[in-house]
Amino acid sequence: MNIAQIEKNLQMLMKSFNKESFIYELLLAYGSPKASITRLQKGNLNLSKNEGEIIWKKKLLFKEEYKEDLHITVSEIAKSIKHNERFVIVTDYKLLLAIDTKTDDKLDIELKDLPKHYDFFLPWAGMEKATHANENPADVKAAEKMAKLFDEIKKDNPDDSPKFIHGLNVFLSRLLFCFFAEDTKIFKDAQFTNAISSHTQADGSDLNKYLDKLFEVLNTANKDRKNLPSYLDDFPYVNGGLFEKKLKTPTFTRRSRQAIIDSGELDWSAINPDIFGSMIQAVITPEHRGGLGMHYTSVPNIMKVIEPLFLNDLYETFEKAQGNPKKLNELLHRLSKLKIFDPACGSGNFLIIAYKELRRLEIKIIQHLQALQKAADGFKRKNEPILLFDIPKAQLELAASFQVELFSRIQLNQFYGIELDDFAHEIAQLSFFRTSHYLKWKDL
Repeated sequence: MNIAQIEKNLQMLMKSFNKESFIYELLLAYGSPKASITRLQKGNLNLSKNEGEIIWKKKLLFKEEYKEDLHITVSEIAKSIKHNERFVIVTDYKLLLAIDTKTDDKLDIELKDLPKHYDFFLPWAGMEKATHANENPADVKAAEKMAKLFDEIKKDNPDDSPKFIHGLNVFLSRLLFCFFAEDTKIFKDAQFTNAISSHTQADGSDLNKYLDKLFEVLNTANKDRKNLPSYLDDFPYVNGGLFEKKLKTPTFTRRSRQAIIDSGELDWSAINPDIFGSMIQAVITPEHRGGLGMHYTSVPNIMKVIEPLFLNDLYETFEKAQGNPKKLNELLHRLSKLKIFDPACGSGNFLIIAYKELRRLEIKIIQHLQALQKAADGFKRKNEPILLFDIPKAQLELAASFQVELFSRIQLNQFYGIELDDFAHEIAQLSFFRTSHYLKWKDL
């Protein structure tokens, strides 16, 4: 059972809505076994003897409520469950209120809007919600959107040949770049999503040809473009090779075209570049879907590896070099010569965190050198901890003559990884590009 199918099931459920069968059809929509639902209807699995109430151990407690306030009822029930019911659902068939007793998430909607909130009950389909403390909700939402998009594209293109799968992997990485680009000033705001909405047929029949042309334009320098309509020529040239190869673009239908537009409407600038690659990798790996948002190595755990490996030593060197511009410059040079290698890099999150932390240290060193120069010139920042008498005169004279290079010396080609999975490799490269650009316009 995939996300696209679940959403479709819920739409069909609301079209043929029936009070008597609603809760059973809802469970079936998320892939519950028909045999179990039959037993639930007959009472074999229902632990409640009250009319209008169903208790399925570890699954749900469902109650119809027409007299009392639904908010009070659902809260009271959630406090007193006895069989580890995952979801408490209360409805008068106009409103629907639900509580996830594991995560304490709450749903309060008009019943007709249920298909819009398909993600709330995904644990019934084995797609557990992420609960990591450092999780960015935007990451999970983006992964869910991309999962739905992938499902729709695969349904429209039932081709499992290695050549097609490789092309699909590259295509998805190109889409991700475009979503990211229109929210981070590489493209104009919403330029990519609006272009699809405005210049392709609603049934998706011409979208593949449009994207073929757009990708060709993105790979063409401005000076080499000829006779292009303005809506294509307005897109900037994107170097780096992402759009260089001509690969077959999948075919689309109305639903898959709309899934692209829906994905584009997210704020991709809010996506965390640290672990997003791993989350998106789960999109095309069905066995990872059950842990969507939880299968990646968290940032704190990555830090536990890279700190003793090399980061602590670099910071210790930085501490000892403070007040000495020559040693600080030597440390900057050392950072520029480091090589970081991950022999099983997956989507690159270890490498990306290492890159960000080295950039963070580099900025601290540059800021310290700038402070030394100001001290040498007789200036002092507000609350600046460096005082003139703390620094030897020779070092101050050196600091005064030292020109701080404000451009980063840490390059992406200092980071290496080995990865067998085709899509993970594509996403690792894209994630590195995203992180590099992210650090140019976001604070570390």
